[in-house]
Amino acid sequence: MYRLRLVKMNAAHLLIYLLIMITSLIWTIICGTHARVKPPPNLPVSEYSIHQASNSVTLHSIRTPPQNIGLRAITGNVTERQENGINGGFFWQGYLLSIAVVNDRPVKGEPGDYGSGWFNIDRKRGTLVWDEKAQTFTIQVVEHADELKVMDRAHYWAQGGVSMGLANPDGWVDQALAEEMPVINEKRMRSGIVYDRNNNVYLVVAPTPCTGEQFRSAVQEQVGNGQLVDGLFLDGDGSSQLKVANYLLPGDHREVYQMIALLQ
Repeated sequence: MYRLRLVKMNAAHLLIYLLIMITSLIWTIICGTHARVKPPPNLPVSEYSIHQASNSVTLHSIRTPPQNIGLRAITGNVTERQENGINGGFFWQGYLLSIAVVNDRPVKGEPGDYGSGWFNIDRKRGTLVWDEKAQTFTIQVVEHADELKVMDRAHYWAQGGVSMGLANPDGWVDQALAEEMPVINEKRMRSGIVYDRNNNVYLVVAPTPCTGEQFRSAVQEQVGNGQLVDGLFLDGDGSSQLKVANYLLPGDHREVYQMIALLQ
């Protein structure tokens, strides 16, 4: 009797053990499946917005972190690209007239090549620099990439344009003219790049024809929730182009030769 009772107890224990093992296996499979489909942590997040300023200028803006910015040499309209983003700096007949450099390499050609993105050609102009090591943005008025001041030349990007002077309300026009800002007082489509106190960067395009002052005022009013620090005017008029989600702004459908792309 004793031996039989012992065998029965062992069988019960074995059944309980098997049930525990099966339950544990099922739970592991479920958790493992959830872990595989869970998105990777710390993915850059971009936010797309459309704003209507009090001066009737419509702005399309993309807010994104600096590590999500890629500078590209292209030949075509931004809206025809697979990547999202906006147009970049100035150009002429395929030559880049504005700095476009990543980790001390111009986006088109070699350092020192004319039209490669190594120079703000012919003049010192505003250049937005993201210093990855310092975790800071600066606007540096330079003529070529050798003049840029960063902590580590293997960890930065720099986009040239014309200084917007958001912290210089009385002198920004003179500075922009000194940097040869084209058609500043004519109503044209506009584009720009600005940053805020939290190191967010904003890519902004106005399909509304407006003056440089009207575009700048609209950006200050509508972008960055009052936290903007500074930024640049980029190429404008028919070059003011944007592609993101289901929104396409093709400018006048012309080809451009440099863009500011979103990596994700």
